[in-house]
Amino acid sequence: MSSTAAATLAAADRLEQAQNTLRPAPPVRDILGSTDIAAAYAVQDEVNLRRRARGAQVVGRKIGLTSPAVQQQLGVDQPDFGVLFDDMVHADGSTVPTGRLLQPKIEAEVAFVLAQDLDGELDLATVRGAVDYAVAALEIVDSRVADWDITITDTVADNGSSALYVLGTQHVRLDEVEPRDVEMSMSIDGEVVSTGNGAACLGDPLEALLWLARTAQEIGDPLRAGQVVLSGALGPMAPVVAGNSVQAQISRLGSVSVNFSTEENA
Repeated sequence: MSSTAAATLAAADRLEQAQNTLRPAPPVRDILGSTDIAAAYAVQDEVNLRRRARGAQVVGRKIGLTSPAVQQQLGVDQPDFGVLFDDMVHADGSTVPTGRLLQPKIEAEVAFVLAQDLDGELDLATVRGAVDYAVAALEIVDSRVADWDITITDTVADNGSSALYVLGTQHVRLDEVEPRDVEMSMSIDGEVVSTGNGAACLGDPLEALLWLARTAQEIGDPLRAGQVVLSGALGPMAPVVAGNSVQAQISRLGSVSVNFSTEENA
């Protein structure tokens, strides 16, 4: 086995053990290097391959690092992505058991559901035309890396620090809303903890979708009709604990909410 393959397996094992034991692990950058994004995606692929082997089905992707401030913090000049699986989605207003999470945080964003494949020549008009509808979303992010001590390598390897997501029930066509113009307010237990707007997401959530569509095509796994895309945070993320109730309002897209419980199964 090559040293590169051995490093990929070692990093994947570390992240998988952290998830299985619910005990955060040291960063994987000490195995892969702090800025080796290609190596990090190889680890992501390995962890997700194991997940699919256990029966999980891919239902879309999430985009991260869409904020210029966060990109600067991690020393990168582009977003990253992770994979969404069918066991990650929770219904609007449902309760999430925090006992299955390590160190969760939450953020509000615009999600897109695709009506068409995104393959071939791609521009902003193409991706706009491929969207079936937009919907308000909450992404529950989590890190298998202790204390969220992450670089770009760590978060990419860790499937974009993903965990769960919630979609609202109001489906809005793009001829009824301009994603870059939406305003967001997110509250925990009735207190506003995050505000932002569509322009905070790469200037336009549709630009984030275009970036992902091109990237997915380049790696030979284009976005497909029916898939969900979480386009990136509209404002700062906030930590959550058992007992919290979270609601986000996104103009023109309505509201989306989730509760957190101490129960293992809620």
